[in-house]
Amino acid sequence: MSRGKAIVAAGHPLVCNAAMEIMEAGGNCFDAVVAAGLTGALAEPGLTSLGGGGFLLAHPCNGETILYDFFSDTPGRGLTEQELEPHFFPITVKFPSCDQIFNIGMGSVAVPGNLLGYLHVHEKLGRLSLRKILQPVIKLARDGIRLKQQQAYVLNLLYPIMTLNVEGRKIYAPNGSLLQHGDMFHNYDFANFLEQLADGRSRGFYDGPLAEKIAEDMHDRQGLLTLKDLREYRVIERRPLEASYRGVRVFTNPSPSFGGSLIALTLQLLEQQDFTKLQWGTNDHVKGLAKTLIKTDELREAGMNFNPDVPIKARLQNGRTFSRGTTHVSIVDHDGNVASMTTSNGEGSGYIVPGTGIMLNNMMGEDDLHPEGFHACQPGQRVASMMSPSVVLDQAGAIQLVIGSGGSKRIRTAIVQVLSNIFDFKLNLNQAINSPRIHWDGKTIHMEPGYSQSAVTTLDKLVPLTPWTIQDIYFGGVHALIPGKGGVGDPRRGGTAMTSN
Repeated sequence: MSRGKAIVAAGHPLVCNAAMEIMEAGGNCFDAVVAAGLTGALAEPGLTSLGGGGFLLAHPCNGETILYDFFSDTPGRGLTEQELEPHFFPITVKFPSCDQIFNIGMGSVAVPGNLLGYLHVHEKLGRLSLRKILQPVIKLARDGIRLKQQQAYVLNLLYPIMTLNVEGRKIYAPNGSLLQHGDMFHNYDFANFLEQLADGRSRGFYDGPLAEKIAEDMHDRQGLLTLKDLREYRVIERRPLEASYRGVRVFTNPSPSFGGSLIALTLQLLEQQDFTKLQWGTNDHVKGLAKTLIKTDELREAGMNFNPDVPIKARLQNGRTFSRGTTHVSIVDHDGNVASMTTSNGEGSGYIVPGTGIMLNNMMGEDDLHPEGFHACQPGQRVASMMSPSVVLDQAGAIQLVIGSGGSKRIRTAIVQVLSNIFDFKLNLNQAINSPRIHWDGKTIHMEPGYSQSAVTTLDKLVPLTPWTIQDIYFGGVHALIPGKGGVGDPRRGGTAMTSN
């Protein structure tokens, strides 16, 4: 049987290169996605890190589809109730159209999951040795990476966080000023850390001297992450949530996260409208889409959720969500194995684990994660998320699409619109991702440029409208592929794609 083409779609060319290099060396897509995650942690600072968390939807060509949940746990195992008082502080991040306050510092750190997630996936599904997977990333960290425009933009946004401590300034402002587009940056500590992993001398943060050092720093500087948190953290294997849309099957992230269930709910509502008789971008299309996004939000506020057995009647699990800076990678290998992985570090806490070059997350300092108050949930509870790595199959089980996105609360609306563009309007993948998007934020519809003036006027009469003059990172970063055809990286987040020869 002839081998198919390997395809990667991701947020940085070096991430694509790393994944493709591993597959060309005989690895499968699960080896490749680990390499991609490790490379993203280096090449996409501010969006992902080994100190963050994420999800991998794995679809082996001869096995069951599995969701690997290696997102963050609430910290504080072993602490008394009095000791669980959060200690963090606000900083202001200046976006192009607004300022936003984020909480950072030691008390904002949740239990990191990405590193153990990658090791777990490699052990379960990988083919190559860990050393072979790590070697290209080690070389990049030592030789240096030239900063691309998108990454420089993110670093500039997160400047107060990335340079909070001397360790961060050493990496991201080595000459006293923040690195800019075109500058080279190195992370020698990260390379040394990965060397220890490759040699089997370390399991990273989760035990041994490094875990003890993190716990000591947390104790001394009013953080809540404990040695018990690190030692007891586990990757969870879950059965994906399955929904249907226009005759295809959509597999996505299940409870306790609810990005996937909100996608499924939106698709269920969208299917009640016959878009197949419309042209993309017409007044009726845009109006129907906007009403669907608003209705999903109303149902979410009312505590409703998608349930495949009882449509639009299940209660939405009360929980905290995380939905900030994220990145995604979609991969299919020569044998037809598929990986869809979304990871995040929030904005980062500012704390870099000594001797590793790795910044830990700030997932406990986000007010929209904690509607009932900071640290209201028990230590050890998995934080919920909007991240929604997904795979679409036809009724016969053939893969139609591998998809996911970064973009905070816009993840679900970005994915839904790309799915609709493909399965309602028959747009090709490039058109589906590059077409302008809208997003309802609970108060106004944000609208990218590219719609007709008539469509803009229609929405302006329907709801409060915020027109944008440019396509922007705000509207997500959908990196997706169609096996046998190719992949597309979302230009909103500097995305790119690569197909084997």
